[in-house]
Amino acid sequence: MEEYAYIIDYLPQGRAEDKNFRKSPLILAIGENEFKLLEILPKPDAVITVGDKIYIGKSPEKRDKIISIKRRITYKELTSAAISELPYTIENIIDDNPQRFVDFFNNSEAINTRMHTLELLPGLGNKSMWTVLEERKKEPFKSFDDITERVKSVHNPKKMIVNRIMDELQNRYEKYKLFVAK
Repeated sequence: MEEYAYIIDYLPQGRAEDKNFRKSPLILAIGENEFKLLEILPKPDAVITVGDKIYIGKSPEKRDKIISIKRRITYKELTSAAISELPYTIENIIDDNPQRFVDFFNNSEAINTRMHTLELLPGLGNKSMWTVLEERKKEPFKSFDDITERVKSVHNPKKMIVNRIMDELQNRYEKYKLFVAK
């Protein structure tokens, strides 16, 4: 379950396609850990700003901006503003906890005898994957800069992860989900 989410759009009048006479305001957000896309009901007096990190966990007294999570949504249900904001927000999530994603490079394993998890990152091919594996045997990676410095063919590992998460959110990869909860 998600504890925190990042706001990617705020609809003070609700969705335009909503048939209800009394439309309620909506927050569109992405979860911090499992990258779930959510529709959230805000508190009437809450100040909502796109890009804010909000608490959505189980503890009602800590929920200062939201009433409840309305439902989980798909990428296709996002507004165009939310779609535009999404890559930047994912990058912010990675920046808030970079070690989690550097550890992906340090701890990823083979899926089967022919494929490795690292190969599922857009832009990281077989040769780069082998270089990453050799370098991490010598010493675990400490940061994205360390990865870029030690593996010359990997220019922007953070961007690779952002692109993979975006692809998973758009269901481009049905079989393997590395970051987004099913």
